[in-house]
Amino acid sequence: METRDLPSVDALALEFEADSPLPWAVIVQVCQEAVDNARASILAGQNADPSAAASQDLSNIEAARPRVVINATGVLLHTNLGRAILNTDVATLAGTSAASAGNVEIDIRTGRRSSRSDYLRALLPTVTGAEDGFAVNNNAGALLLALASVAGRGGRVAVSRGELIEIGGSFRLPDLIAASGAALVEVGTTNRTRLADYEAVTDSVDAILKVHPSNYRVEGFREDVAYADLSALARVAAIPFIADVGSGLIDEAAPWLTNGDRSWLADEPGVRQTVAAGADLVLFSGDKLFGGPQSGIIVGRTDTVERAAKHPIARAVRLDGPALAAVAATLEMYADQKVLDIPFWAMASLNTTDIEARTKGVLEGTEGATIRDGQSLPGAGSVPGATIPTKLIVLPGAADAVYSELASHDPPIIARRRDTTAVIDLRSVLPADDAHVANAIQALLL
Repeated sequence: METRDLPSVDALALEFEADSPLPWAVIVQVCQEAVDNARASILAGQNADPSAAASQDLSNIEAARPRVVINATGVLLHTNLGRAILNTDVATLAGTSAASAGNVEIDIRTGRRSSRSDYLRALLPTVTGAEDGFAVNNNAGALLLALASVAGRGGRVAVSRGELIEIGGSFRLPDLIAASGAALVEVGTTNRTRLADYEAVTDSVDAILKVHPSNYRVEGFREDVAYADLSALARVAAIPFIADVGSGLIDEAAPWLTNGDRSWLADEPGVRQTVAAGADLVLFSGDKLFGGPQSGIIVGRTDTVERAAKHPIARAVRLDGPALAAVAATLEMYADQKVLDIPFWAMASLNTTDIEARTKGVLEGTEGATIRDGQSLPGAGSVPGATIPTKLIVLPGAADAVYSELASHDPPIIARRRDTTAVIDLRSVLPADDAHVANAIQALLL
């Protein structure tokens, strides 16, 4: 090809207009770059195919375009797939809030400005047992705000070396503490930290922080300090105690599971229990075991909560109206004892008999797939190391090829690849989507 053979940008863009969901302006921009790069390659004596290059670039952009997929991985809170699925009514409320004006910061009785946290500050004490509370955009934001408000620039915060976590996206606790303006004071060792380690520094620190490990668990020769003991120490030292319990398990007893299996929740700290232990601030994620939208929730003593709420960072990490509505609606479900209507808890509470029945229904009329015992994962760093028994659909064929075939379905079915096989776990699939999974499997196997 010579430069005179290159298509015009518009002519090249028209090749893709009919089949691409992307805006025309994006298609034109991609095609412009493809033609420019092709011209440069030809002038450098290299071969060039602007149509193939534009096709690949458009495909990459389309793959990143937000769309609905079906999570068939068995990871109930899949970070890459959006974590917690909202209850349908909660999602509808959030969508309606986004498409309408709302009382985000107005007292509709008087027309005067109010706080967007007013309703949450009424709900959170009922649900968590705390004196007060509000929510921000995520739990990292909640921790940043808590540290800045109780320690501030130049303050010192004591943290066990075994809790200096790094989670997805290279998020490191020491970096966040530094960003808050506080200085980290490490105590204890990686696997053993005792109360005496904290006692040795209480005269020189402005706060104590305890962080529940995310994505890992230290086992064997280990020791840490109970929330109640750290609360008592902080009171004697007259400094705040911050407890980041991470995943948002509201109650360690999980009473909503009635006779269901609770063993996978062992050692996961509950918000109510941590509040009762005396922590000044308790932080947790709204999009993990709590089962709501992405958010970070701060509860605790009225004075420390108020300090956080009035800090300048609070505005930088505040929730928008739709997320605020979704957090409130999810809290109402806890208050009304309708926790099993929250999709995460509905999925987690399913017994293997019910999952096996659904699995057989999905495979009815098809041959080649098998069913075997397996394990689902809570996911998103919640309950690290814990699994929930399940039934898996094992699909024949090379794992990558099967995964790609299912992912090309409409809507895409995201399977789990294990060793050399691809499997589907219906525990993480909404029952209403079983028909889509069945159709994808039939198309794969027929």
